[in-house]
Amino acid sequence: MIELVEDLDRARGRMAELRRAGLSIGFVPTMGALHDGHLSLIRRARAECDRAVVSIFVNPTQYDDPADLERYPRTLAADLEKAEAAGADLVIHPDAGALYRDGYRYRVHETEASRELEGAHRAGHFDGVLTVVLKLLNIVGADRAYFGEKDWQQLELVRGMAAAFFLGTQIVACPTVREPDGLAMSSRNIHLTPAERALAPELYRILASGAEPAEIARRLATAGFGVDYVERRGARLLAAVRLGKVRLIDNVEA
Repeated sequence: MIELVEDLDRARGRMAELRRAGLSIGFVPTMGALHDGHLSLIRRARAECDRAVVSIFVNPTQYDDPADLERYPRTLAADLEKAEAAGADLVIHPDAGALYRDGYRYRVHETEASRELEGAHRAGHFDGVLTVVLKLLNIVGADRAYFGEKDWQQLELVRGMAAAFFLGTQIVACPTVREPDGLAMSSRNIHLTPAERALAPELYRILASGAEPAEIARRLATAGFGVDYVERRGARLLAAVRLGKVRLIDNVEA
């Protein structure tokens, strides 16, 4: 039976008990509304560690649009069932007031990579992401934490933060999980209308075409997407587009 812990002091105590017992801990931070992408991370954590711990917390500090925060689906009961079936042993589900006892006065602010791509379009987003991830990593004290490659910029920033602050948790990258038609799995996909959902897989198809970024941006716009960016970073080609009220991101190896 999966264990649900909502009190942060209790969560810290349970993690300490696991470490005292000599058990390795794999950690998967999520905002809930779990899909197969999240579940693949949980399964890998369980395969590589003695215990798999999941957090479910819709983090308010990473949103610049209150309406977007309100739209995020809260499906705790279903999430617990899915997490348990994937092999999770414990779920941490904290209250925002407890996690931000300081009122968000103290935060992590990266000064370079967080200002571009997603950061250029979502003010303060990565401050909120990095701050909550640091808090959760400190609470859990996991041996490994698992992040999907779909959010490539986030993954790179978390890796950099873990190294900069000498965190003991290894950050593990996991491949993007896609629908059969190629669309990267995301909790936002449920907000797509049927017509938008039919068009959405074109993002991946065009992005993976091998064309140059400017040509990819042109093709996406012609197909009906609002294009925020298509840019190359090292060995990755990253894109963000809009379909109606939904913003989609994806990336492929360049």
